[in-house]
Amino acid sequence: MRAVGNRGELHFEMKRIVPALLLAMLASLWAAQSARGEEPQRIVSLGGAVTETVAALGAADRLIAVDLTSKPLPAGADLPSVGYYRQLSAEPVIALGPDLILAAEGAGPDTALEQIGATGVRVVHVPESHSAAGVVEKVRVISEALGRKEQGAELIAKIQAGFDELDAALAGIERPRVMLLLSAGRGAPLAAGRDTAGDAIVKMAGGENVMTQYGGYKPVSPEAIVGAAPDFIVLPSHVAEAMGGAKALAKLTGFADTPAVRNGHVLTMDSLLLLGFGPRTPEAAAMLAALLHPDRDIPQPASSMEH
Repeated sequence: MRAVGNRGELHFEMKRIVPALLLAMLASLWAAQSARGEEPQRIVSLGGAVTETVAALGAADRLIAVDLTSKPLPAGADLPSVGYYRQLSAEPVIALGPDLILAAEGAGPDTALEQIGATGVRVVHVPESHSAAGVVEKVRVISEALGRKEQGAELIAKIQAGFDELDAALAGIERPRVMLLLSAGRGAPLAAGRDTAGDAIVKMAGGENVMTQYGGYKPVSPEAIVGAAPDFIVLPSHVAEAMGGAKALAKLTGFADTPAVRNGHVLTMDSLLLLGFGPRTPEAAAMLAALLHPDRDIPQPASSMEH
């Protein structure tokens, strides 16, 4: 504590320090509980797919707060929000009294997570990989953090079975050309290139991403759109809603001249389902595959959220 010169300054200094001391004492209690191997009871989930996984493992009742991307989910709808998971402030999170933070890749800033961890609260970083193996690893990490390995193994088996069934159904299939947009209607459209969730889900569903000449999500010109000649265009729901509906795509320069728009092959799917790479990804891939391949009998797996 710095030196203070009068009673007023001392009063101000104590008002500033006492809450921090109380938080530190509470953090020590939470850390002691974790050290005893008890299952966490007060969880803050950062990331929509992370929150979905917690719910799929039957632990939604232990959530005390979520980030903004989790608020549309049933598991997060009635819980306090700690804001956007990439722009966290440590103090409001600590004040909630969590005993576990489940942080999706990209959550931060790092300084905020380090400050939370310094109080003794366990912070688990959940890996992100846009693949079947990545979904399985995400479930494994979260189930272990929750102390629910058995439930995790059951959920993983269910997820893997969904992926395997879809792979078998798509064996030897002719892949249509697909463009997936992350935004459209304000400025140049952003299309999914290589090494993105959009690219991965299109491939899982038996499609060929037409924008693999670059990595990430990048603006595309009208000329590039026409030249790509997609058979299907996929819009996450937030893109379609921002445009006022999928039909509005035809009014944007270049799209009316694509086979996708001419043939009415503009598809819309829930954004988190489509791009979240959580426990519902086998369902998302199978749903998209059925739309891309209407002549094929694509098995639709049971919802992992019914686990």
